[in-house]
Amino acid sequence: QVQLVESGGGLVQPGGSLRLSCAASGIIFSIYAMGWYRQAPGKQRELVATITGGGSTNYGRTNYADSVRGRFTIARDNAKNTVYLQMNSLKPEDTAVYYCNHPSNSLLWDWGQGTQVTVSS
Repeated sequence: QVQLVESGGGLVQPGGSLRLSCAASGIIFSIYAMGWYRQAPGKQRELVATITGGGSTNYGRTNYADSVRGRFTIARDNAKNTVYLQMNSLKPEDTAVYYCNHPSNSLLWDWGQGTQVTVSS
């Protein structure tokens, strides 16, 4: 059974930074691409960052939604079965619950509880 446990959220002022973590269990973590999603109140869940897995030359390639490119960085530590999201220059519109999961809709695992990020002065 796959478990995803997100952490690291909190309240931060505009322009601040946070680092989110997602610990995965029940999968061979290193072979899977991973993604960070967010869902703001009243809005659909959106994919904001992805990182490839596997052992090919594609390993570790990242991609970002336009809204976060240049401010957010996704990274992974296969030894710890953990994916990270470094968020800098945070804006009020980044306020959301953040989740990790597979970046493909057809391969989603059960969602974790998410971690709340609130950007406010």
